[in-house]
Amino acid sequence: MRLPSFKFPAVLAATIAAATAASAQPIDGKALLDLLVRKGVVTPQEAASLRSELAAPAPAAVAVAAAPAAPGAAAPVEADRKSPLFFRIGVANFTPVGFMDFTTVYRGTNVGSGIGTNFAGIPFSNTAAGRLSETKFSAQNSRIGLRVDSAVSDTKVLGYLESDFLGNAPTNLGVSSNAATLRMRLYFADLKIHDWEFLAGQDWTMLTPNRKGIGVMPSDIFFTSNMDTNYQAGLTWSRQPQVRAIYHATPEVTAGLSLENPDQYVGGTNGSAAVTFPAGFNAAQVDTGAATSAPNAFPDVIGKLAYDTKVGDLAWHFDAAALFRTFKVNNFATGAAPIDADTTKTGVGGSINGIVEVAKGLNLIGNAYWSKGGGRYIFGQAPDFAVLPADASGAYKLSTLRADSYLAGVEWQAAPSSLLFGYYSHVNIGRSYNQLANGSYVGYGYPGSPNSNNHTIEEFTLGETQTLWKSADYGALQVISQFSYVDRAPWFVAAGTPSKAHTGMFFVNLRYVLP
Repeated sequence: MRLPSFKFPAVLAATIAAATAASAQPIDGKALLDLLVRKGVVTPQEAASLRSELAAPAPAAVAVAAAPAAPGAAAPVEADRKSPLFFRIGVANFTPVGFMDFTTVYRGTNVGSGIGTNFAGIPFSNTAAGRLSETKFSAQNSRIGLRVDSAVSDTKVLGYLESDFLGNAPTNLGVSSNAATLRMRLYFADLKIHDWEFLAGQDWTMLTPNRKGIGVMPSDIFFTSNMDTNYQAGLTWSRQPQVRAIYHATPEVTAGLSLENPDQYVGGTNGSAAVTFPAGFNAAQVDTGAATSAPNAFPDVIGKLAYDTKVGDLAWHFDAAALFRTFKVNNFATGAAPIDADTTKTGVGGSINGIVEVAKGLNLIGNAYWSKGGGRYIFGQAPDFAVLPADASGAYKLSTLRADSYLAGVEWQAAPSSLLFGYYSHVNIGRSYNQLANGSYVGYGYPGSPNSNNHTIEEFTLGETQTLWKSADYGALQVISQFSYVDRAPWFVAAGTPSKAHTGMFFVNLRYVLP
């Protein structure tokens, strides 16, 4: 049965016209109508009417889609994590990030370092500090930041800013106002184009172990789940200016190279002791923890290779990194016997790290780091090198110190609202020294050296992050608890004095996390 002619010709004409306009190949409408007449689909009169309609000029089409963007024009890109707080300016998405912390810490001795622990400076029990406990309340670890996502052509652009209130504090901070100082933690721009990624700015050093690939975001980095703002003794980390290139060879394999801010560090901060210098050495050439203007010959060079895979539905991550550094000092003197002698020394290091999910939510963690001249990357617990007396030419000798560490841990998501964690870490620091003609010593770890010239530092930690409630719209409320035991052993202790310094620490933290 043929469709009613009062509807069918108009529909057929529109169909033929649309097909002719959309087709890449020209369609012969007259031949098609002749075929339809022969088959009895339409009458000759209907065909004639259709030929007249097809011959008429088509009305202008109404635009229903925007014209394609010009080459190189930016297009908005959504952030990896949608937040109800995000807003858009132009073609960029802005997402506030952060959390509000209220931290309580109790220590069995007076470490004197705020809510972050100076592991290398645990006091001995034969001192007043070793006989006093300490309790602190603080909101300094509260975090504020901003993430910006956009794109330029096929390049994804990410900007990230993160700060807290643990900056250099006035000496009267705790008297009245407790006006903690805002400081920059991270501030960088990251570009991704096809398989390549480029970063410039301040980020975690590429020597820090990763949780995933060679990711640049805090969630991609392993710095433990500890509440201690100095994390865990033995963890290799730094946050510093850098420029890096990353190549995503496959979904599983990533390689990276980073040039990072150097620092000729000889101890003297985070509880550690500076090396003892030869007489006449200009200590302004090195960083003793008291200045930021020490000269440096060349950026630290760090290379890294990461492998991520799944065994069944269990995630496995491995990465290995290599470190190359350069140190340089000068001995200059005028007069009857002028001296202008340079000394250059290289430092090297390497690490192997892994996170293996052995059951759903249960991860085993291992980090191992070896170095000669890489002590500052273990939270500055060890000097990079010692300066030894000058030779006949007047050139000082630089002796790089061994600095090794390892960390073993477990993290278990025991329930959706409960993360349990535990870590053990160990730091081993070498020594290098010379005895002078008068019987005294220069260097680090020599006989009779101060008990701040550490040989080993150990820490054992247990903790839990308990989520009290969580909402995609309103954020999350968490309680983080941590117990740690730290001890350190110096290279030399006087007869009749304790061989080790130790302390127990307990942290409780209430945290509200932005959605």
